[in-house]
Amino acid sequence: MNGSAGFRLFRLISPCAALAIFGISIPPTAADAVEPKLILERTIPLGAVKDRIDHLAADIGRSRLFVAELGNDTVAVIDLKTGEVVRRIDGLREPQGVGYSLKADTLYVANAGDGSLRLFKGADLSPAGEIELGDDADNIRADGDDRMMVGYGNGGITSIDATGRKVADIRLSAHPEGFAVEPKRDVLYINIPNNHEIAVVNRTSGKKIASWGLTLAVGNFPLILDDEANRLFAVYRLPATLVAMDARTRDLLSRAATCGDADDVFYDGKRERLYVSCGGGEIAVLSAASPLSEMSRIPTRQGARTSLFIPTLDRLFVVVPMLGDLPAEIRVFAPQ
Repeated sequence: MNGSAGFRLFRLISPCAALAIFGISIPPTAADAVEPKLILERTIPLGAVKDRIDHLAADIGRSRLFVAELGNDTVAVIDLKTGEVVRRIDGLREPQGVGYSLKADTLYVANAGDGSLRLFKGADLSPAGEIELGDDADNIRADGDDRMMVGYGNGGITSIDATGRKVADIRLSAHPEGFAVEPKRDVLYINIPNNHEIAVVNRTSGKKIASWGLTLAVGNFPLILDDEANRLFAVYRLPATLVAMDARTRDLLSRAATCGDADDVFYDGKRERLYVSCGGGEIAVLSAASPLSEMSRIPTRQGARTSLFIPTLDRLFVVVPMLGDLPAEIRVFAPQ
């Protein structure tokens, strides 16, 4: 992300000082936590995967996990039963986002390097086409059972149907990061960090119908929707803050400090919790009840900012990149 004047200003302030300025309490350190809310169940080796690793997706029916190995130009295919990498899809260009559609039986891979969305179908993941989107193809989200949505470029989200055909294209003011679909109201909530904005867009017309501005923080990357309670959760990087907002009224409900350099957040409805994975080397577990409060932090490794919570498996998968001689791996956590 290109730094704006506001973003550069926050870089001059230490995280603790910034939290104090905005009246956000500093949570206990991992050493102070009485009871971790996530227990490391197992580790899946990825090996010598260089540089950054990005997002994940799962094919639950075949017990497969897909990992976007951006620095390797590959997607790892992991057998969750054996805990082994059984294949790598190569020939990609900086894969960032991955998504799997059960109805289409297709894996979608968004490539930042050439702006393409590549499709791989069936049990053998055979190549099934390519869609040109524009530069920096990024996050992928399911839109119901029959569509996938992909953020890309200087401001766009494309909708792809089950046949692999582009059926809609929404234009935005800048590059989208995390976004969430709310089918009941036919809207998208979209983090646009370059504009310090959460945009609310009508999914059918593509028109922006509302917007949140700054929430005493900048760098809003991950976002998740609790559509049952009409709550939107967004994580800001400077200072590291999680905010809860009423998705209908846009009122700020609560905010709490969280870990630094977050790139993914997930809502665990069974326990009414939030899991935030951070490049600072931690997972923050927060109670989603109002007001937000941190329950525990679990150390990971520097750069481990991406993750995937799979409710049907009741597990959180966290990507841990290489660090020196330490190989890359997936850490699988069981909620407690």
